[in-house]
Amino acid sequence: MIFSRLSAVLTCVASRGLLALALALGLAAVSPCSADENVAIEPRRVDARPGPVTQEESAELTLREAMGLMQKLNPELAASAREIGALEGATLQAGLWRNPQLGVEVEDIGATQGRGLQRFTTIRIGHAVELGGKRQARVTAASLAQEVAMQAYEAKRLELLARVADAFVDVLAGQERTRLAADSVALAQDVVTAVATRVQAGKAPPIEETKAKLALSTARIEQEQARRDLAAGRKRMTLLWGNPSPRFDQALGNLASVAVLPSFDNLAERVRRSPVAARDRKSVEQRSAVLALERTRRVPDITVVAGVRNYSQSGENTPLVGVSIALPLFDRNQGNLLEAHRRLDKAEDERAATDFRLQSELSQAYEALLAATNEIGVLRDEVLPGASSAFSVANRGYELGKFGFLEVLDAQRTLFQNRVLYLRALTNYRKLVNEIERLTAAPIDDKSDWPVRLSGDKP
Repeated sequence: MIFSRLSAVLTCVASRGLLALALALGLAAVSPCSADENVAIEPRRVDARPGPVTQEESAELTLREAMGLMQKLNPELAASAREIGALEGATLQAGLWRNPQLGVEVEDIGATQGRGLQRFTTIRIGHAVELGGKRQARVTAASLAQEVAMQAYEAKRLELLARVADAFVDVLAGQERTRLAADSVALAQDVVTAVATRVQAGKAPPIEETKAKLALSTARIEQEQARRDLAAGRKRMTLLWGNPSPRFDQALGNLASVAVLPSFDNLAERVRRSPVAARDRKSVEQRSAVLALERTRRVPDITVVAGVRNYSQSGENTPLVGVSIALPLFDRNQGNLLEAHRRLDKAEDERAATDFRLQSELSQAYEALLAATNEIGVLRDEVLPGASSAFSVANRGYELGKFGFLEVLDAQRTLFQNRVLYLRALTNYRKLVNEIERLTAAPIDDKSDWPVRLSGDKP
């Protein structure tokens, strides 16, 4: 049937020329196909965003909810997921067989029987047979590339989770700083009232009331700055899931929660199993697979041809069989092999560099966390109680005329400064915990709900 159709095409070609050849071959290629056979294969789409998600749904935002919003709406994470979907298509393509080739030849196309010439029409179907395991090597390399993308996605997810956790800590610290600033304003106002009472009673000069009011103004400036910093921190956090206008009223959490710090060797072992380290190890495997693929390409493929030749005068058909193979005299894939070797070496160096960097970052964060833990303990157990007691004594003594106003101002300033210092120490501690958990991809204290750790989170 195919030969009779092509014969009709060739007869048309003989009378109408090359333009007819193009049109006829197009018709010959399309007409035998049914409607179902012309349906294109649509690749499966990977949608990183499961659908529209509302922004902060309640007035109180927990760390768990913030992380959930980021994972659903962050465009960086979505882009990493798209790459995985794209490499899925590359893996599919790598496993496909090569298409066969159809060839048609007409010799002595203008020959006529009167001139004693005979026209030959030859139809050939050829197919390249891949040798050396090329197809399997392609599939392996493409599959490993997809696995590298998966590990990169997980590393990006952990990085963004740590950024959300740090931003959440900043919001909690901003809320606490705003509360401390309000308390400072209230204390400063109490001092102004006490000084004004003594000035009216003639027990203190008016300059002391002026100084007290200046201290109150300074406290109010600090309060306003704390409010602005909190607003900026809230926006920085919500921008991680694409919301420039925060809708929650309060972040729930307790900065004073303390984790149990494991040994450094335990954490170092976790780092070696983290997605970041696994990504580079998988990259080495993928580069090894590419090298193996390039080695298979040194083996030439065989092209097998089968066909039939028709003689126009006698109407006889003669079967044809042929085999061809490329001779690897000049191109033996040397350049691609060299490139694959060098890229494998590069991947191994990058893996070693990543291991060194991760261990270095863990060591720095671990030592800093130990120092922060000690600092928090000293501030909480010694400095803050002492500063608070000193301010109470100085304020009471000033009311009784036993201390001067300078002692009150100094005690007040010391108390405010140490409260802010304690808050900064807690913030630094929580961020160091976030950093270690990012590096290890596991909770620092073996809680099952990592990375949601801050006390006050709703389950």
